[in-house]
Amino acid sequence: MSTTTEPLRIGLVSLHTSPGDEPGSGEVGGMNVVVRHQAEALADRGHQVDIVTRRSSPTQPDSVALVPGVCLRFLSAGPAQPVPKGEHDAFIEPFRHGLAALGPFDVLHSHHWFSGAAALPVARDRGIPHVQSFHSIAADAETPLSEGERPESAGRMAGEQRLARESDAVVVVSEAEAETVRTRLGGDPSRVWIVLPGVDGSVFRPAGSGARRAVAPYVVAAARVQPLKGLDLAIEAVAGIDREARPTLVIAGDASSEAGDHVAELRRLAESRGIADRVTFIGPQSRADLAFLFRGAAAVLVPSHSETYGLVALEGSASGVPVVAAAAGGLREAVVDGETGVVLESRDPMVWAAEIQRVLTEPDYAAALSAAGREHAERLSWDRSAAGLERVYLRVLGR
Repeated sequence: MSTTTEPLRIGLVSLHTSPGDEPGSGEVGGMNVVVRHQAEALADRGHQVDIVTRRSSPTQPDSVALVPGVCLRFLSAGPAQPVPKGEHDAFIEPFRHGLAALGPFDVLHSHHWFSGAAALPVARDRGIPHVQSFHSIAADAETPLSEGERPESAGRMAGEQRLARESDAVVVVSEAEAETVRTRLGGDPSRVWIVLPGVDGSVFRPAGSGARRAVAPYVVAAARVQPLKGLDLAIEAVAGIDREARPTLVIAGDASSEAGDHVAELRRLAESRGIADRVTFIGPQSRADLAFLFRGAAAVLVPSHSETYGLVALEGSASGVPVVAAAAGGLREAVVDGETGVVLESRDPMVWAAEIQRVLTEPDYAAALSAAGREHAERLSWDRSAAGLERVYLRVLGR
């Protein structure tokens, strides 16, 4: 869908992870999906978009066209190999020098604090607006932490506060994230904009009316395998379901670079609960394969300790599948409790087991959640998301 505004030259900065990589592998998650799809939707609206990321392999070229109007650019900053996420602050300065040589841009939009720390000075030197998206925000040392959420270095907290206060706009994906930016980081409420992510309803779609569900029911948890995602709760919940109704739990995703031997820990947990044969790790999936997996599932589980939004929940809803999610951050907004799925305040595995079992054993209830979830997702297209970004960019440009 083309826009009636003058085309913009937009730089989307993603230092530590490439939106061109497959979600679910390493550090590739919801942020990558959002950046990639928003970039393509902005290009469809007539804008020229460069996505700028760090070179993590010697075989990566300087640039590659993803779709017409979207160019992915790789900058040399640090070793040309994958590096744990927490070590990327050492690459901010060389990345900044590389970014300063690109363009011209009308606006720079940074994703994650690493990117903003590199891009904000470049934007200021050029006299162009800087827009910041965080995707995750460090917890202050005085802030009560949920299990799985860890406080970050003082450098990150100070960097995020500076970006929230000095950027021309901060784009967030939920009211929960907006509140964090305002209260934890001191962002000016007048410069905080909520732009909801979207979902590709042609990829994530319900199974056809004649399609058969899997003979053995299964539920899916799709996430990077790390403690923050709460996959241990998913395993405990499945173990708590009555044996005759118990589904297989399919975990789709790769281990985070900082997760250590978390996969082995989860396997041991399943073994100790007597359900090792009901828990399957299938690794990262392509978007098409993940959509196919969702379509056949009885439910999508999102037991995360913290989520700014919870894109997987929206993708599950678009697939016509009930979602059972934790009441964490933006998941309260991604899932309409009692309508498109179930949002649970409790992390008691037996509470989760009871809700999952209800979805499995009450077809009318599950069908109602599925239908409402699909209807909800259909209202959230990537073009709608890009239009929201376009309004932010035009506002900070004074147009």
